[in-house]
Amino acid sequence: MSTQIIGKRSGADWASIVLGLGLGLTVAMYVETTTRADWNSVYADITSISRIAALVGSYLALVGLVLVSRISWVEKSVGHDRLVIWHRKLGPYSMYLITIHVLFVILGYAGVDQIPLAVEIWHMILRFPWMLPAVIAFLFFVAAGVTSYKKVRTKMSYETWWTIHLYTYLAIALSFMHQILTGPMFIGHPLNKAYWEFLYIYSAAIIVLWRFVIPTGRSLRHNLKIEEIVNEGPGVTSIIMKGRKLDKLGAQGGQFFGWRFMQKGQWWISHPYSLSAAPTDRYMRVTVKELGDHSKMVKNLEPGARVFFEGPYGTFVAAKASKGHIVLVGGGVGITPLRALLEEFDESKSIDVLFRASKDEDLVLRKELDELANSRGARLHYLVGSRKVHTMDAKYISKFVPAFADSDVYVCGPTPLVEAVREACRAAGIPKNRFHEEAFEFHAV
Repeated sequence: MSTQIIGKRSGADWASIVLGLGLGLTVAMYVETTTRADWNSVYADITSISRIAALVGSYLALVGLVLVSRISWVEKSVGHDRLVIWHRKLGPYSMYLITIHVLFVILGYAGVDQIPLAVEIWHMILRFPWMLPAVIAFLFFVAAGVTSYKKVRTKMSYETWWTIHLYTYLAIALSFMHQILTGPMFIGHPLNKAYWEFLYIYSAAIIVLWRFVIPTGRSLRHNLKIEEIVNEGPGVTSIIMKGRKLDKLGAQGGQFFGWRFMQKGQWWISHPYSLSAAPTDRYMRVTVKELGDHSKMVKNLEPGARVFFEGPYGTFVAAKASKGHIVLVGGGVGITPLRALLEEFDESKSIDVLFRASKDEDLVLRKELDELANSRGARLHYLVGSRKVHTMDAKYISKFVPAFADSDVYVCGPTPLVEAVREACRAAGIPKNRFHEEAFEFHAV
């Protein structure tokens, strides 16, 4: 095992240890401040449960934001996709715990006061400091949580989803003062209060540094601007960008950036697009299919417009391959990062490219792929038609790639394709460390 791999795993291990210690300290803080009186009746028990739920839920919410704060060494150690998965798995637990806090604290106080729940809610808003902002924060949390469910997420545009999730940051900020001023574990406990303030301030500092300060500095330093807009076919547009010393970014084919095009109607939202060609010291390119409001507008971008960016992100890179044979599987516009990857593998690699599309016009960048495969000695397999015909199971893939079981497999495209290829790899006995995916879904903000 190389020193580089050991270093990356060590970085991820340290991050896990720190987060685990933080959770332990949070629970210990509650245990240290609770008393027998907090558990001497049914309603006191309910209120006490609500408080520990609030603490743990708030801590997990902070961790969730830090996971997607784009810390470079964590991204390189774990991988962006895995961090996003962890963020999505952690999010529901945070929301459930905060919801339990809200419901239980209302029930507990209403039981003690012997008044209806609705009246108790009104009394709490009037009685406790910063309670109204906390209620608004809870509503923001609920909105973000509901829109995170796959069935809901697929029915809205990326722009709507992205905007709703921005309110998560505001929700955490609005709930802070309520916790500090009303929480029994903080009142009269300056050390606990200092610890909780540190968590919030440190988390905010990480987010500001890695999501705003560093990306803005890099964008200004590399002076990236749109050089050319190229129509690649029906609903598909390539954006060629020119800058200075782009090789210093260390970007690789297969990675993606968060792009913010400084033009009317585009500047306010960042979109994740993968590189569709291996980057050079002067140029980078992305290829976008019209799938949402933002992607439909990229064809109207004007040359000369400044580009701000975050990245590069992702571990979907050639360096992850350990075998001499490579299989690249792309679906529709998902072929674009694979086209960039194709340039990155050295001449010793034997490569098969499987390009899935419903119809011929969905074969994005076909001419480029043909030329690149010809010069590179790669084998291209165009699989056009129904999923029923192109099942993408292990037996079917092996018809085109006899060495499939002894390959590194890279797949990018719609989730059903990624899952089908994952299952094919499992059936063929390909270990997880030789399966590399890039799914086209919403990335966390």
